[in-house]
Amino acid sequence: MEAAKRFEVEIISVPKSKAGANAKAPAVYLNDKLIAKIGSLREGAISLEELIKELRTAGVPERPVTPSKSDSYQMHPKNKLNQDKYQITAWFYDILDFPWELKYKKWRPSLVGDLRGKVLEAGVGTGHNLKHYHNDVNLTALDFSKAMLRRSMKRARNARCRVTFLQEDACSMKSIADSHFDWVVALFLCCVVPEELQHKVIGQIARVLKPGGRFRLLEMIHSKTPELKKRQDFFAPFVEKVYGARFDRKTLDHVKEAENLKITSTRFLLHDTYLLIEGKRED
Repeated sequence: MEAAKRFEVEIISVPKSKAGANAKAPAVYLNDKLIAKIGSLREGAISLEELIKELRTAGVPERPVTPSKSDSYQMHPKNKLNQDKYQITAWFYDILDFPWELKYKKWRPSLVGDLRGKVLEAGVGTGHNLKHYHNDVNLTALDFSKAMLRRSMKRARNARCRVTFLQEDACSMKSIADSHFDWVVALFLCCVVPEELQHKVIGQIARVLKPGGRFRLLEMIHSKTPELKKRQDFFAPFVEKVYGARFDRKTLDHVKEAENLKITSTRFLLHDTYLLIEGKRED
């Protein structure tokens, strides 16, 4: 079996073009008009396809990625649809997520800052957590999207710990050995994974954790408060179309059903929607 592709922070460099080391790539800027268009997508005023057309017209590079044989082999078909989606979403992910990131950035230091040892962050996205890890951490940052990993690698320059980037499906993690990590952390990963594959992700988390190893999962779920639920229902079509995520995943139930995982605590970080699930592997 071919190994999944790994990237080391130590070897990140800007490649020299044929024009020479001092040659500069043409810059593309998101002007006010494009930012407004992205906001219109969030509000449902334009479609994703219309936004893509605007970005192409403005000269934003699409940078299509053809998966290697290894990538195609390891990607579960159900997740392949979401992987393709993130090749586009990655262009403007941080802009779309900005209103929520104002809230998330206050949580990130406490969500990953106390971790030590070998840590897997499953679904690293664009790498907002990287700078908050302790320097004693040996981090593996996993995502199924090359486009998202590219953005995450840029943020890794501010990380204090060693980071290895791994493109792989969290439902299989074929290149990761059993009982390898002290910690697995995943923020908003399972809400993107289709419901019928939730047990696969949880099973992989259990497999790659060392006996006694710990996990921390943060998910956004449906609120039982009518006003909040109504707001979630309004955004739900947008969230699913752009992020592939849903608020009705039953991640907590799947963790409870896992034979060798024990939940040690659950709590909400905000309202009854941002659910933090913590636990450990017991054999």
